[in-house]
Amino acid sequence: MDEPIEPPDSPGTHRLLLTGDWEGAPGEVWYLPNEFGGAVAYYRLDLPDLENLDRAFVYLFTHPALRRQGAGRALLRHAAERAAAHGRMVLDGVTPADSAGDAFARSTGATLAFERARRVQELREIPPERVAEMRAEAERKATGYSLVTWTGPVPDEHAAGYAGALNAYYADAPHAEGVQPEVWDADRVRQRTGMLLRAGHLRGYSVAAVREATGEMAAITELTIDPDEPEWAYQHLTAVTRPHRGHRLGILVKTAMMQLLAETEPRLKRIRTRNGADNEHMIAVNETLGHRLTRSGPRFYEIPVTDVK
Repeated sequence: MDEPIEPPDSPGTHRLLLTGDWEGAPGEVWYLPNEFGGAVAYYRLDLPDLENLDRAFVYLFTHPALRRQGAGRALLRHAAERAAAHGRMVLDGVTPADSAGDAFARSTGATLAFERARRVQELREIPPERVAEMRAEAERKATGYSLVTWTGPVPDEHAAGYAGALNAYYADAPHAEGVQPEVWDADRVRQRTGMLLRAGHLRGYSVAAVREATGEMAAITELTIDPDEPEWAYQHLTAVTRPHRGHRLGILVKTAMMQLLAETEPRLKRIRTRNGADNEHMIAVNETLGHRLTRSGPRFYEIPVTDVK
């Protein structure tokens, strides 16, 4: 396996990646068959339809025993042809650092656009009373804010606030030069989030801080747990919008999440998160809560379709 730390996707999650409408974005899946009707290698091509219409995102997989035989190159060339047929000029991709996929990306001439660091929080190393103490400290700094929580997809009544938090996240998130940040509104949240949760392949938890005077969603943290791997949780969006920074809201929502998980997910042992190296605020929050840097975070590559040989 290229992934040295985390468990693989469950069959249901991976099946939806291959066969489903992945959060609303059009896509294609192509594969090289073997003599038994299985796949030697395959890829999914995502085709953004709201922003970044000049780009396509490729997820390419080759069976480890069949690498270095040309299958990956053949599918990458095919992906470039399909991307060009859709009017795309650039292929994007992601791979664990220092992996076979990383070496393959570099061998194709792809450019490293940016990378994220992976941190893992071992929950059993943090006493519950320390979590409660950190939450109480944050609450004293967060006067005028209330917490709301939900499980599963974003409720309709929070869709607009969630969109605002997403926009705050994308405004700060690292990205390749020339990539347009996604722009969200309530309708896009309703239509293009929560698919894996609705299908029952993941369990999802969200904790948000709301400004009491205005009802504005000021901060949010969300994560998912694969029922097949209940010892792991995966951090997704965590954001504090700019007008509300400086009130310890990041610590507040994250400690509230830890207490929620202690009640609802007793088998959970660790949480994985990823941060851009320049996201100093969120890195500080995570390290305060015991997240520790691990090896092999994701690296994001890009290559013009005309350069794929």
